[in-house]
Amino acid sequence: MLPAIAASSNGRLLSLASRDAGRARVMAEQHGVERCVETYDAVLEDPAVEAVYIPLVNSLHREWTLRALRAGKHVLCEKPLALNAAEAEEMAAAAEAAGRLLMEALMYRFHPRMRELAESVTAARHVHAVFGFSLDAPGNYRLDPQLGGGALLDVGSYTVSAARWLLGEPREVHAVARRGPSGVDTTVSALLGFAGGAQATLLASFETPEVQELVVVTGDRVVRLEQPFTAWRDPADPYQLMVEAFAAAALDGGPAPLPAADSIANLRVLDRIAELIR
Repeated sequence: MLPAIAASSNGRLLSLASRDAGRARVMAEQHGVERCVETYDAVLEDPAVEAVYIPLVNSLHREWTLRALRAGKHVLCEKPLALNAAEAEEMAAAAEAAGRLLMEALMYRFHPRMRELAESVTAARHVHAVFGFSLDAPGNYRLDPQLGGGALLDVGSYTVSAARWLLGEPREVHAVARRGPSGVDTTVSALLGFAGGAQATLLASFETPEVQELVVVTGDRVVRLEQPFTAWRDPADPYQLMVEAFAAAALDGGPAPLPAADSIANLRVLDRIAELIR
């Protein structure tokens, strides 16, 4: 994200804060950030800062988004936008009340290859979306239930988003999961049913080799994409495209390129899966 903001045509890196001040100074020097401050509040109190990017652990997205909006900042928040749809609805309402932009940083939605696929596919009958990798790090926040960890919210956000983007909102949701020692879901499989009989099968996992795949089956063709969720600089940079689209909307007073309503709808499906696997 830092290189993407620096390379963007309509944004610049002004201020950076981290819980580790030393690491923040190193990152600021590496990426040409003008100011390195000691607290998140110091970023929000800076009148020159117009928008903030929030890459904090999932459990802090709501708190710092609301604080940023109260400080009059536009917010680009890392996925998932919140821990659940209710939190996201509160955040969206706060953004509307503040007259500021709120957008989830789901960068794959801005990749030209993905946008072309979404625009070209009509009457898809089946979507198969997989995102998995091996995570064997007991101290990693993704494995901490108190921090909003788990494969479903992490990589599952992408697979659910892709299915909804191509098929609409599901009517039926079925799911199973495996849990790790910390209690978070480490592998989740889901089957979604849509109006007209279309279906989606999803896999989100911390227990597989590195794998990303998107298969779309229509009545007359099968489209397969490798690395659909993190393709980067091939040649397009979806991070930079996302940053530029967000900044353009913030500067022009337009709507979010990825509306908060879409993120809320995504979390509603994730909530349904989460309830089933509990």
